[in-house]
Amino acid sequence: MNQQGEVRKTRYLVLHDYGMGGLWWWVWAESAEEIVRVCAEVEVVTDWEAVERAETWTSEEVHLDAPDPNPLSGFRAQRDAQRGQPGFGVLAGRDRVYLRWQEDGDEEIFLMELGPDGRRLRQVEIGSDGGAVKTSVEDWPLNPPCDLYDPQYASLEISCDDFEEAWHRARHESQG
Repeated sequence: MNQQGEVRKTRYLVLHDYGMGGLWWWVWAESAEEIVRVCAEVEVVTDWEAVERAETWTSEEVHLDAPDPNPLSGFRAQRDAQRGQPGFGVLAGRDRVYLRWQEDGDEEIFLMELGPDGRRLRQVEIGSDGGAVKTSVEDWPLNPPCDLYDPQYASLEISCDDFEEAWHRARHESQG
């Protein structure tokens, strides 16, 4: 805290990765954890090489507590809407998370193993015929993170054992 009683803030590199690209900002906040608690669908970049590269960009700087409107307003509003819903934040902070995902109207089912950053580590795709294909990080050109604070994912959670059973039954994508 400084002499005027204000908490000191640190500048963090923040990314909203939407798969085909991303939005980047320098965000002033008390901690990295505060940023992801306050804003949905963002991550604090900790890879020092990425941070060093970003130092050469002309990315916008914003204070996490800046009044609306600002570049983070929509992400803050989204997080505020999630807060208080059943399952909010229950998956955050875990080393591994396992989900069963099926889009409305699709027959394919995806079982995913996510790391602590919400990115897929491994995946099993179960087709309508029951055949299963397993893939991993090396197989995906895009791997945007799932926001593990988002309450929608809590109801999709499966056990590690269920995922591992499907993983061992599945064939590698290259095995045709």
